[in-house]
Amino acid sequence: MRIAIIGTGYVGLVTGTCLAETGNTVTCVDIDQQKISLLQQGITPIFEPNLSNLLLRNIQEQRLFFTSVLSEGIADAEVIFLALPTPPGADGQADLKFVLKVAEDLGPLLARYTVIVGKSTVPVGTAEKVKAQIAKHAKHPFSVVSNPEFLREGFAVSDFMKPDRIVVGSSDAQAIKVMETLYKPFVRQGNPILIMDEKSAELTKYAANAFLATKITFMNEIANFCELVGANVDAVRIGIGADERIGKRFLFPGMGYGGSCFPKDVQALHYSGNTEGYSFQILDAVMRVNGAQRLILLSKLKAYFKDSLAGKKLAFWGLSFKPDTDDIREAPALYLLQQVLEAGAQVQCYDPEAMENVKKEFGDRLMYAQTPYEALENADALVICTEWSVFRSPDFAKIKSALNKPAVFDGRNIYEPEEMKSLGFDYFSVGR
Repeated sequence: MRIAIIGTGYVGLVTGTCLAETGNTVTCVDIDQQKISLLQQGITPIFEPNLSNLLLRNIQEQRLFFTSVLSEGIADAEVIFLALPTPPGADGQADLKFVLKVAEDLGPLLARYTVIVGKSTVPVGTAEKVKAQIAKHAKHPFSVVSNPEFLREGFAVSDFMKPDRIVVGSSDAQAIKVMETLYKPFVRQGNPILIMDEKSAELTKYAANAFLATKITFMNEIANFCELVGANVDAVRIGIGADERIGKRFLFPGMGYGGSCFPKDVQALHYSGNTEGYSFQILDAVMRVNGAQRLILLSKLKAYFKDSLAGKKLAFWGLSFKPDTDDIREAPALYLLQQVLEAGAQVQCYDPEAMENVKKEFGDRLMYAQTPYEALENADALVICTEWSVFRSPDFAKIKSALNKPAVFDGRNIYEPEEMKSLGFDYFSVGR
């Protein structure tokens, strides 16, 4: 098929590249000319495992193209994906201005029957608004489909190529057939394409992320209680995760959730409830608890240093909101960084991928190390905020000799308390 992708963020770039990988001709459109120029050269502006190789291969085999001109990008397209940002406003409402502006611009440019696919995470009822915007100027028939993404950063390519399910929201038989044909190569192992109405599809995305955020937050509350009563959250996690009704995933406690999806989507669903006169009381608690959890290590640091971080030098390992991405949006590490800096501490930090993005936020307020061990030099404690694999099996003797104090504050529970104690560390984790 001939496909256009409007927006080249995580979702748009992964969607376009993976659809090209199955033989489609794909053109990605973005108003950022600098980004388009990089992509035309096969340079990915984001870090996502396996994406760069697929991108370069499909450019070389002339299946994947990039442009900043909308009319050029959608020319002859049978399917147009809208993968545009929907950032949260101050009140948590999803901002649809980018989606609706592009929808209006598309109307006069359509030259044939086209399926317009909403890939952005949007509130219930957005498909109707998109349809109305396109219809203002459209001279040819079209269909609007809701097709939410369920991509995990760090696993986005594999999630797209081998999805556990594909959700298609439409009541239009012709559009449904187009979407089933497009996605057929991705569900050969029998994973379902779930057909539902547009509003249900839109809500499915929000409900999924809100549920996972709730699961993480519940486990963090259990971890905090474990510390009060002397229980071990790892044992509790394993104990409840063995129940197939609960499952093992998303039960790891730590510094709370972050990223581009969970915080934004929980806020947006909460806001949507309020606008309809419905109060999501669980989501109220989730947002409140997660806000506090981001700073769970702050009280431990202050207690260890007798309530004063002034003049202390801290080494931070991990800045991105999760491993295998350079994304720092709503990263818990950034909230903790801000607090320790305001308390007078100095910070030496290291992250395998996210430091350039952090520099844009913090500038010269931080020292940026070239290696994990360089960040430790003359530091009074090590603070771990992201569970990158490179941190899991370090040289502990080297860590201990580099630090002024043998103190490790592990916000992701990547080490074992008994082992750290036997190595002579003052070790602090979450829920243990």
